[in-house]
Amino acid sequence: MWKQLFKRLPRKSLKSESTGSPSNGTAPLGQRSGNAGTGRANATKRTSSAVFPAGVMSGIEPLLPFKDVPNSEKMNLFISKLSLCCVVFDFTDPTKSVNEKDLKRVTLIELQEFLSTGAPKYTEPAILAMCKMCAVNLFRVFPPHYRSNTRSGENDDDEPTFDPSWSHLQLVYDILLKFVSCPSVEPKVAKKYINHSFILGLLDLLESEDPRERECLKGIMHKIYGKFMVHRPFIRKNISNVFSRFVNETDRCNGIAELLEIYGSVITGFALPLKEEHKIFLRMGIIPLHKPRALGAYFQQLSYCVMQFIEKEPKLASTVITGLLKYWPITNSQKEVLFLSEIEEILEIIKMDEFQKVMALLFRRIGCCISSSHFQVAERTLFLWNNEHIVNLIAHNRRVILPLIFPALENNVHSHWNHSVLNLTLNVRTIFSEMDDELFLDCHSQFMEEQFKLTRETEKRKEAWKHLENAASRQPIAGNTAVLVNP
Repeated sequence: MWKQLFKRLPRKSLKSESTGSPSNGTAPLGQRSGNAGTGRANATKRTSSAVFPAGVMSGIEPLLPFKDVPNSEKMNLFISKLSLCCVVFDFTDPTKSVNEKDLKRVTLIELQEFLSTGAPKYTEPAILAMCKMCAVNLFRVFPPHYRSNTRSGENDDDEPTFDPSWSHLQLVYDILLKFVSCPSVEPKVAKKYINHSFILGLLDLLESEDPRERECLKGIMHKIYGKFMVHRPFIRKNISNVFSRFVNETDRCNGIAELLEIYGSVITGFALPLKEEHKIFLRMGIIPLHKPRALGAYFQQLSYCVMQFIEKEPKLASTVITGLLKYWPITNSQKEVLFLSEIEEILEIIKMDEFQKVMALLFRRIGCCISSSHFQVAERTLFLWNNEHIVNLIAHNRRVILPLIFPALENNVHSHWNHSVLNLTLNVRTIFSEMDDELFLDCHSQFMEEQFKLTRETEKRKEAWKHLENAASRQPIAGNTAVLVNP
């Protein structure tokens, strides 16, 4: 097809082409340069051939501009141009197929402009041709380094990898977004071709290291979810699968932030009361995302989803806090600060009855954070008392909470190395003293008694060891008998 098209071009443009054949440097469906022969590429090719059969050419000259054909023929020309763009070129060598690449780019721009004009109702062959063109150009196997065993967070300073074919991919993504958004595309017809296989292909592309590509995919997936109601359960299920695979297997966070953004907008559309399916997704899909150490890469989007669930159904606040305590980081101070920030957001909107369900477990953990040797963790925890709503919750439940955290406050006053943490601790002590002086004195008295008991037990152990050492030193050494010797 390309040879026939280029026969119609001026000779001068052909002489400048060094390859002489458009087939040079091209790749079939599902295959990318440097990945020929891979099992996934072959599998993608077979699947796409079954879903998108050949023979969608309309017979209209694809080099004609849309303005030169009557309205009755524009849809056939649209199909011809889509078929023309189903050839994939090798962009790793910029000297290969230069003219063919330019022609394809011009054709993609024409398709983009045609979609922007608000075309009439798209026929089923046009939808088929569109899906085939997008599958051929977009569905590809990433280079090996995309799937390396390097864990997220070890190379955070590395620059992202950009696809050399982005000049074409960007146009294809924009065409697909405009097509899916177009009111002239009927979901009842399009769902045959924008089907489960097509959606899975788009989800797989979210592993791309190119943030521009992931941003495009986010917009497209959001439009597909909104337009094709029949596919919504399938999309939610596979987003959950992606999250589960990320937490339990791969630990590579490409695409997680984008999927959370999509799901955040999905949650806003949930009807009340929430279905059990959505609550299970929160417990099994959303909350476990706090576990990976790459949490910082998508924390903002994750926190938004969590808050959306709680705003929809406040009773889920205790479920979320219990889940956070389950995955609480012990040795990662940066994650601990993020957890404390999320806890504060939840406590700002939690209801009293839900707070009382988890306050004992929560403030045992907060007590540990107050006495943390990492000053940022201790400081962030003590900042909770700057929030009036949280102080009000604590005031109503002070008889349970103060005994849990009083030892941490006293230890900070006597031994914490950071001056800022020391001042904040004194402020919190003052708040409790003014809140309920009698309870504060009782806790102080109990703390002093426990400290006295610990001191006496320590002295008894020392005396017991000293007695044993003296007794052993008076015994004669005989045979292989082991004895205690003073250092």
